[in-house]
Amino acid sequence: MFFEISKIFGFFAQPLNFSIFVLGLCVLAALLGWHRLSFAGMAMVFVVMALSGWTSLGARLLTPLEDRFPRPMAAPERVDGIVVLGGGLEGAINLARGGYELNSGGDRFVEAAILARRYPDARIDVSRGTATQNQAGAGEAATAPRLMTALGVEPDRLILENRSRNTYENAVFTRELVTPKPGETWLLVTSAFHMPRSVALFRKADFPIVPWPVDYRTSGNEGYGFFRDNPQDAMQNTAVAIREWIGLVAYYLSGRTGEVFPAPSANQS
Repeated sequence: MFFEISKIFGFFAQPLNFSIFVLGLCVLAALLGWHRLSFAGMAMVFVVMALSGWTSLGARLLTPLEDRFPRPMAAPERVDGIVVLGGGLEGAINLARGGYELNSGGDRFVEAAILARRYPDARIDVSRGTATQNQAGAGEAATAPRLMTALGVEPDRLILENRSRNTYENAVFTRELVTPKPGETWLLVTSAFHMPRSVALFRKADFPIVPWPVDYRTSGNEGYGFFRDNPQDAMQNTAVAIREWIGLVAYYLSGRTGEVFPAPSANQS
C-alpha cells in the first residue's frame, strides 16, 4: 500500500501534473458558475508554474540534498562491493528495443563501471526491479548486465537484485542478498539529491555503506533569481526536490528510517 500511495502522491507532487489537475478543476468550477474559485485556482496555477519554471527555486531546494553527502576526500584503499541504485535506464525503451538506453540518471552506471575498474576485486550489486505500477518496462537488474559487460565489467562480478520497487526495498533486499560482513567496505552509488534518503534507509537496514554520489543537477551557486536555467530543467529540478523532501519526511513518519535528514558519520565527514 505504501508503494501505491507514494506513486500517486508523487504524481501530484510534480508541479506540471498538479497544475494540469487544478486547471481541470478550474474549468469545472467555471462551468458550475463558481467564477471566484476558478479564478483563484488559475492564479495558483500561474504562481506554481512561474516559481517552478522561471526561478531558481528547484535548484535552491536541491542544493542542500546534493551537498549533504560529499564523496570521501580520500577514496578507500579497499572496496569489497559497490551497490548501484537503479533509476538510470529507460525501462520501456529497453524492453521494446533490447538495448541499454540511459536517462538523466545514467551517471550511476557509468560511475559504477569506473569504480569497477578501480577496484577489480569488488562485487557490483545492481538494485532495482520495475518501479512502475503498470510494470511496463524492463527491470534495471535485467538490463544492466548488457550495459555493464559492454563497459568492461566481468559478468561473474555482478549481483542482480531485481525485486525492489523503491529505495526502501533496495536497502532491505540488497542486504539480504549480499549479506555484508563486519569490516567490509561497500560503496553506495546513486544520484546526489537521492543520497540522504538512501543513506537513511541503508542505515535503518543495518547495512553500513560509504556514500558515493553522482548525477549532480546543480552547481550549488545558482543563487536566487529568475531565468537562471531553462524552464524545462528548472521545472524538473523543482519536481525532483519536492519528491525527495517529501520522501524524507514520509519515510521517517512511516518508520522506514530513523532520521529525517541524516548527516555524514564521523568517518565520512
